[in-house]
Amino acid sequence: MKALLLLVVLIPAIVFAKVDLVKVDKSANKMYLMDGESIIKEYHIALGANPKGHKQQEGDKRTPEGTYTLDYKKEDSAYYRSMHISYPNKQDVESAKKRGVSPGGFIMIHGQPNGLGWSSSMNQKFNWTDGCIALTNKEMDEFMSLVAVGTKIQIEW
Repeated sequence: MKALLLLVVLIPAIVFAKVDLVKVDKSANKMYLMDGESIIKEYHIALGANPKGHKQQEGDKRTPEGTYTLDYKKEDSAYYRSMHISYPNKQDVESAKKRGVSPGGFIMIHGQPNGLGWSSSMNQKFNWTDGCIALTNKEMDEFMSLVAVGTKIQIEW
């Protein structure tokens, strides 16, 4: 019984938490894994190279703003592991169509470029993606283990 009690005390609370929302504060370059109102994990993130404002079109280097869904995991890309954000939604598509542009897409939360994981201490100091959200490779492993496909993501400035 003492061993079980000791084990429970030593296991971090994060093991028992359920991530029900991923919150992104673009203005602070922070991402939070939420369980209800509780922050269970905080990450420093890199964003698109032109982060202020909602993504308007393909190539604008902006990270979208709004509520989306993390809809699938991808293990075979140019970046170390990734999870797809359901951008563009219907409103994004209609808005881009009115302006006669492509809304862009394939927005992911991902690790570092393949083969360059060692550079994360430098890369994570500035916004370098084309509109995605970047973590270190170690953080990406943790993120993928904690966040299930189907989890909502709320991105705001």
